[in-house]
Amino acid sequence: MILRTFAENLYVHRLVRQLTHIPTHVAIIQDGNRRYAKSHGQDTEYGHRAGAETTLRVLDWMGELGIVHTTFYAFSTENFKRPKEEVDELLELFIEKFSDMMVDKRIYDKEINVTVIGDRSRIDKRLLDKIEAIEERTKDHKKFFVHFALAYGGRNEIVDTTKCIVSKVRAGEISPDSITPDLVASRMYPTVKMPPVDLIIRTANDKRTSNFLPWLANGNEAAVCFCAPTWPEFRYVDMVRALRTYDERMKA
Repeated sequence: MILRTFAENLYVHRLVRQLTHIPTHVAIIQDGNRRYAKSHGQDTEYGHRAGAETTLRVLDWMGELGIVHTTFYAFSTENFKRPKEEVDELLELFIEKFSDMMVDKRIYDKEINVTVIGDRSRIDKRLLDKIEAIEERTKDHKKFFVHFALAYGGRNEIVDTTKCIVSKVRAGEISPDSITPDLVASRMYPTVKMPPVDLIIRTANDKRTSNFLPWLANGNEAAVCFCAPTWPEFRYVDMVRALRTYDERMKA
């Protein structure tokens, strides 16, 4: 085990040294929590909690690798269709973890700005209170940015943004000639400054991007890395390999 760990560390160190392009914005689809739980003979909550720990580890990796923006697909609009018990478990887990972040030393030492994107009208008030609290607490942090997509759906986001712009045009507040990609992006994320996505990572070997940040990712022709480990099993070496996918594309 010790020899394997030593060899893996050497391998990772060599991979990192070979990287010449680091993405500014990495978007992660955290897939496989339920499969991980099932493989360990546990219930779904066990998998989601294990996945949450991986998410928090990424806070350290961002600084080590120089990734400025990371967006996690934490809960989609489609996830509301899951069994009520599982949805309720996730709600309590989100409340717990956002509360933990409020006092997480890394958030302040690394100056991490925490924000949430998604349909806030569908988010439970207890969770929304925690979200607004951490956003307020970290709003002046400018070094790293962590975004959580909650109650999020890419197509819904584009539709809602279109409706907003149309209403502004009808009210005479916006000229049709002034509608540009930058204007659409500003209306899509009015309180969150998110650059285009450079790399999408999806775990658990499911090869689809699931309606995640279509405007920022597809429009930017983001690189995509599908990797085999489930999200709870995702390691630093897997992150570095994903960055190599981006690096190779940039070198091509």
